[in-house]
Amino acid sequence: MSDEKKVAAGQMLPGIAGICMYLIFMTIVNAFAALQGRFGEGGPKYGVLAVCTLLAVGIFGLLRLKKWGWALVAAACMLLSVGYLFIFSRLHAGFFLVQGLFSLVFFLYLVRTEVRERLR
Repeated sequence: MSDEKKVAAGQMLPGIAGICMYLIFMTIVNAFAALQGRFGEGGPKYGVLAVCTLLAVGIFGLLRLKKWGWALVAAACMLLSVGYLFIFSRLHAGFFLVQGLFSLVFFLYLVRTEVRERLR
């Protein structure tokens, strides 16, 4: 049984890889949007770039199955979910509801015991 846990600790689940691919795509899109000034100038622009940088670092840490990468990505998924659902409650645009639910599902997947057991 202990040999199975050692083998499982070093293997990545397909869900982790899928979440990382989706989040790196969204990070790149938001970083380019911030550079083009879609979020405003000054503080908001640099705030979005800082969050994108932290998320990218967390994604690459999660791909290496590091606990700190998992923590950054799980926190980002929860914050993105809350943010998108808040924007949906104000604007009533379905896109934000879909994004918020995606982020919530990703967070719920990442906090599963099976996922956390595979981290180093």
